[in-house]
Amino acid sequence: MIIEIKENIDNPEKLEKLFRTNKKGFEKAFYEIYPEITDFKISSFWKARFEYEENNDDLVHKSDNLNVLFVVIASLFTGFLIKLPQLFDISYKYLFYEKNAGLIVFFGLSLFLFLTKKKLNKQNIIISALILIISALYVNILSYNNESQTINLIYIHLPLLLWCLYGLIYIDFDLKDKLKRMNFIRHNGDIAILSAIILTAGIVLTLVTLGLFSAIDLDINEIYFDYVVVIGIVSSPIVSTYIVKKYPFVTNKIAPIIANIFSPLVLITLVIYLLSIVITGKDPYNDRDFLMIFNIMLLGVMAIILFSVTETAINKKRNFSYIALLILTTITLLVDLYALSAILYRLGEFGFTANRIAVLGSNLLIFGNLVLIIIELYKVIIKKGDIKNVEFKIASYLPIYIVWTLFIIIILPLIFGYK
Repeated sequence: MIIEIKENIDNPEKLEKLFRTNKKGFEKAFYEIYPEITDFKISSFWKARFEYEENNDDLVHKSDNLNVLFVVIASLFTGFLIKLPQLFDISYKYLFYEKNAGLIVFFGLSLFLFLTKKKLNKQNIIISALILIISALYVNILSYNNESQTINLIYIHLPLLLWCLYGLIYIDFDLKDKLKRMNFIRHNGDIAILSAIILTAGIVLTLVTLGLFSAIDLDINEIYFDYVVVIGIVSSPIVSTYIVKKYPFVTNKIAPIIANIFSPLVLITLVIYLLSIVITGKDPYNDRDFLMIFNIMLLGVMAIILFSVTETAINKKRNFSYIALLILTTITLLVDLYALSAILYRLGEFGFTANRIAVLGSNLLIFGNLVLIIIELYKVIIKKGDIKNVEFKIASYLPIYIVWTLFIIIILPLIFGYK
């Protein structure tokens, strides 16, 4: 951060982006180099800005208390919605959760974002509310048919659409700013890490609590799981969002470590997995279940690559990190090509179905995204390009995923008559 501030001391726009990316890190670095940059007029501006914020601790404290209240409100409302089948004795509880679990979680997250925004845009609120209401009505009026491929695809892809809405709310519906898009991806990685930590702590707390009550012959298992565990699970992303907003310096230290650890581990695991496929003779061309698991694995690796790129870009890691990412992305591309060949083979042998079209399209999207990432990483390593360009390519590609998700949810069911 110190080097970046020095390099961009005459670039106010770049300094502002650096500040928004890592506020605590920027402030700490600024004060460390302040004696060296006092000759620049902009240094006086930033010093006055930080001192003004420090002199308004009371306002900050009140804001923090308000945000805690918003966490409670959003968590309780989300918990209430997730408990509707039990509170009102709704039949087909499993179907209710299959249709609405993702909707409820992203509603809670979206509600918390709106509650904590300094300025509310009525148009954005109306658009978000309409999308949530229409999504809820659409998924719940669908007749249940376990054999319908298109309906099952709607169940799977609707949470992705709501995730896109959550992203739009996060970036204030500013579709032009690619930096905000990448901050959103980074934000998702931070939430995933913190949610995992919170849930792990929750598991430990659950085991201790149940053990203590069982020791005095009180069986609270059913009540505890119904009202504490379930509500805790759906509330954990909201709590994680609050922590990310309140303590960004914590996640800014944890996330890069996780990215640095997982990228090489995923690379090693992927290589071993591919070798195991050869040894065991598994065949995705004729084994539908294996092909499905293969594609889920591919999506997971793709998510890790995106997260690792954002963390590498913000922390300016060594060239080794770029090379590891390039190797991981290249191997993932080869895996995707293998999956694509299996899908095309099955299309030729067994014909077109909604599932095969959905999987084919998803793999083609991933293929295109990986190619762009590989090209930009090559430029970073060989031509000493800026790692930020990799981020911008990823950000430019995100709208394509949104269009594809809408196609799966709306157009594909119409083509196949919701069968």
